[in-house]
Amino acid sequence: MTLKIAMWSGPRNISTAMMRSWENRKDTQVVDEPFYAYYLAQTNADHPMAKEVLASQSTDWQDVSEQLSKVKYQHNIFYQKHMTHHMLEDIDLTWTKKLTHCFLIRDPLCVINSYVKKMPSVSNDDIGIKRQLQLYKQITDITGQDIPIIDSKDVLLNPRGILSKLCETLGIAFDENMLSWPTGSRASDGVWAKHWYENVEASNSFAAYQKPLLKLTEQQRLLAQENDNDYQQLYQKRLLAD
Repeated sequence: MTLKIAMWSGPRNISTAMMRSWENRKDTQVVDEPFYAYYLAQTNADHPMAKEVLASQSTDWQDVSEQLSKVKYQHNIFYQKHMTHHMLEDIDLTWTKKLTHCFLIRDPLCVINSYVKKMPSVSNDDIGIKRQLQLYKQITDITGQDIPIIDSKDVLLNPRGILSKLCETLGIAFDENMLSWPTGSRASDGVWAKHWYENVEASNSFAAYQKPLLKLTEQQRLLAQENDNDYQQLYQKRLLAD
């Protein structure tokens, strides 16, 4: 039986590098942000390549959720990269009961600092941190799982240690192939990769952690403060390497 792993992240949070890591396992198939087109169709958000995204995926959340939770896959692991802000509140989360969940978090100051390099403005809805905490609570209630949380900084400081601990928590063997991967694009990448994935496509492993140089306006710093309590609630529960 295929283990279906849903990794819940916000944007600008090594989520694509994490997808590369899992896809480099021979036993794993991945899917990239399957609810993106649904999110754009519902919100009319002004995103780069919106028309291409809408044409590339189903905009029906029920259709997408069935593909993620009910379809049988040949690989032992089906890894799903999800953005928390794509999960609008009208979605019935019952389908998540059939998946195994993980959460990938990052300090809101760093998220916003990275986000505004690609987008002209930023809001709570754009970065999905408040929604991430809501989803953590909701999915925990629905599934009864003790859902593991990993922080991006911890991963970059100790990829082997954190990924080993995550695999142990998920009941699967750690694979050395998760620590590096070939450079370049993937057929599994969303069509939006042309705008967002330049750094990941040039990478072949998790980058060594470097403290980011924060260049934020006062408004952006206030936004980070608004999200810090939500982030801290998740951060206190994060996995640590042995």
